[in-house]
Amino acid sequence: MDNLSHTLVGAALGLTGLRRKTGLGLATLMIAANLPDIDALGLLFGENLAWRRGWTHGPIALVILPLLLAPAMVLFDRWQTNRDRRPVGRLPVRFGWVLVLAYIGILSHPLLDYLNTYGIRFLMPFSQRWFYGDTLFIIDLWMWIALGAGTWLSLQRKRQGHANAGRPALIALLLVTGYGAAMAAAGRAAEHYVSRTLAAQGQQPTRVLASPGPINPFRRRILFEVGDSYGFGDFGWLPSPKLTIEPGLVRTNMDDPAIEAARRYKPVADFLYWSRYPFARIRHLPEGTELVLGDARYSAQPGSGTFSVRTLIPGTAPAPVQSPKPPQQASPQE
Repeated sequence: MDNLSHTLVGAALGLTGLRRKTGLGLATLMIAANLPDIDALGLLFGENLAWRRGWTHGPIALVILPLLLAPAMVLFDRWQTNRDRRPVGRLPVRFGWVLVLAYIGILSHPLLDYLNTYGIRFLMPFSQRWFYGDTLFIIDLWMWIALGAGTWLSLQRKRQGHANAGRPALIALLLVTGYGAAMAAAGRAAEHYVSRTLAAQGQQPTRVLASPGPINPFRRRILFEVGDSYGFGDFGWLPSPKLTIEPGLVRTNMDDPAIEAARRYKPVADFLYWSRYPFARIRHLPEGTELVLGDARYSAQPGSGTFSVRTLIPGTAPAPVQSPKPPQQASPQE
């Protein structure tokens, strides 16, 4: 999920009462909820897809990162104390509780990342398998509203001295949990509906994905695989279940020899490692073969969406077909 969602979950967890366990409790939860995304630093080294949601989201990192964050929070508190900058009302910072909250916050991160279609490698480095929840769009407006309202109301009640100031934050977390469960169930039901409908029409899809959208929770973007092609459509639950399939299928071209030839280029290898529904546009040019790869989760044509890679493979263009020479006519005998 986006980092605002991670931050709001950390804040809501803290405002339910966990923040009172130790000084810097709320800050620890909010930082820990975002900490696995330090893999974004890979962008500085020209890395992205091969790094994202891998090592820093796997079990080793989830154990080690809180062990680094907790001492850092304690040292920060001591630094402020030594410089007379420590807020007067801050509770004593207790290392044990800071560590516990760091683990709670960091565990919330992979749980949220699992919910969208991008994927997460839960088991890195022991396994490179991607896991997909296909439940929520990466930026979910309703999650923002629920968690934002819950944290704001809890902060207001805290300032006013309410005994149960954390109740709105707790309710928000429960609502978001129920919303996520309902969206997961709706997505799987939509995929079954599409599979049955296509089968009744004589098509047997091997895979069906009902991708959630950014605003309307009752609508899904449909992607299905039939043979070596992808099909696209839209599905809506209201006012009654309705499936609209776009005409025609798009070939994947993933069996073209140019795909294997392109794997020696790192951007292509990284993309294919990450991609879930890869497809390609291939053009043979005089200087080589142009390859444009995309992922059908995010575009209906290769190269038209957010995630794509383009490369030229020199020397792979097919040899020009030469037209046969006309037979020479024998010279007339003198």
